[in-house]
Amino acid sequence: MARKSYFVTGTDTGVGKTIVSAAILEAAAALGKRTLAMKPVASGCDETPDGLRNEDALILMKAMSESLGYDQINPVALKPAIAPHVAAAHAGRTITAERLVGFCRGLQMRPADLLLVEGAGGWRVPLNDRETYAAVPGALQMPVILVVPLKLGCINHALLTAEAIRRDGLTVAGWVANRPVQEAMDCEQETLEYLVNHLSAPFMGVLPWQESADPKTLSASLNVNCLFEN
Repeated sequence: MARKSYFVTGTDTGVGKTIVSAAILEAAAALGKRTLAMKPVASGCDETPDGLRNEDALILMKAMSESLGYDQINPVALKPAIAPHVAAAHAGRTITAERLVGFCRGLQMRPADLLLVEGAGGWRVPLNDRETYAAVPGALQMPVILVVPLKLGCINHALLTAEAIRRDGLTVAGWVANRPVQEAMDCEQETLEYLVNHLSAPFMGVLPWQESADPKTLSASLNVNCLFEN
């Protein structure tokens, strides 16, 4: 059974959840940990001879230490690169939190030191007309890792997301700052200091921008010890 399981969310879509997740997996592996990861729902999948494949899910597959079939990592693969509930409707499918929770519990039963479950978009992304993705970690009582892109507006978005996570009864187990573009944002250090002082969660590090992101190289920028404490 996976000893530690975490849900990875971001302040918005496109903030670097996948590359942060992959870097965490690589950092954990460097500590001798056995790792698993999944992206239960992925829209924006490509058609291949093996079926629909999502780039983010493939990155996670490469970064984790244990071997899994693609369908275990990304059980709900959707072709259009749009919100998951809309992509599912276009495909004549329905996504429910209960079903996704079942997929996650299945991986939690496998032996590993760490399991990361990467969400889609931000904390309140809809799964259907009644449920948001937050219902999945909520049902699992899974602590959350928050990804914050270093750009204008990130303080507001990070604080609101952390507030929503806690109001849903979950813990922000740690947060990672990610540089989404090559040029550093204005007053980056002041922004980081404010977030460190106000997010009330372990700061795991800053991922520098890379033109071709390499999770193994980026993992050196992270401290993942907080994920294995207690």
